[in-house]
Amino acid sequence: MKTRVLDFDVVIVKDPDKGYYAYVPQLPGCYSQGETVEETLENIKEAIELYLEVLSEEEREEILSEKPEAILLTKVEVYA
Repeated sequence: MKTRVLDFDVVIVKDPDKGYYAYVPQLPGCYSQGETVEETLENIKEAIELYLEVLSEEEREEILSEKPEAILLTKVEVYA
C-alpha cells in the first residue's frame, strides 16, 4: 500500500535518434525513455515506482534519507 508522496529530481536528455531518456540521480540505475518529454516523464514515474517496490525497507529508508539538497544543471565549457 502506497502511503506517502515522494518527490525525485529527474534529468531528461534529448537523444537525436531516439526521442528522450531520463534518469534519477538519487536512484542508481533508474532509467527510462520515450518519444516525447511527456511520455518520458510518465515512463520514469513508472520506473521509480518499480524501483522502490523491489527495495527492502532498509534500502528504501537509506536511499530516501540521502536526498541531495540541491542539484544544479549547467553547461561547462572544456577544450579538447
